[in-house]
Amino acid sequence: MNGRVVHFEMPYDDGARAGAFYRDLFGWQLQDVPGMDYTLVTTGPTGERGVSEPGFVNGGMGQRGAPLEHPVVVIDVEDIDRTLARVQEHGGTVVREKMSVGPMGWNAYFADPEGTVVGLWQTAYPAPGQPAEG
Repeated sequence: MNGRVVHFEMPYDDGARAGAFYRDLFGWQLQDVPGMDYTLVTTGPTGERGVSEPGFVNGGMGQRGAPLEHPVVVIDVEDIDRTLARVQEHGGTVVREKMSVGPMGWNAYFADPEGTVVGLWQTAYPAPGQPAEG
C-alpha cells in the first residue's frame, strides 16, 4: 500500500525501562529481535499478514542514536531508491541509504525540508517459489 504509514519507531536510552513503560501503560506486546538492539512492538491484534483490523499500526523500539533520535513514522513505498531520488528533488535529504532487513524488505531514512526524519519501507515480494532476497 504505497504512501501509507505502516510502522513507527521509538528511540530509547534504556530498553527495559522503555519497554516496561509502554507494555504496562498501553498493553503493547514486545518482542526482542535476536542479534539486534531492536524490539518489535505489537499495538493491537495481528494475523499472518500483519495488522488484522483497521485503525492502528505496529512498530519498533531501538537504541537512541542517528537516525533514531526522535519518534519516526515509516511510510510504505514500492521503490526506495526511486523515492529517495524524489525526496532530494523535492528538497529533502537522505539520512540513511537503503538497507536490507533480512528477507522481509528494505528500509531507509530521509529528512524533509523542515529537518523531520521519516522512515521508508519497501517489502520484498519474492517470485513464486523463490525466497525473498535482501
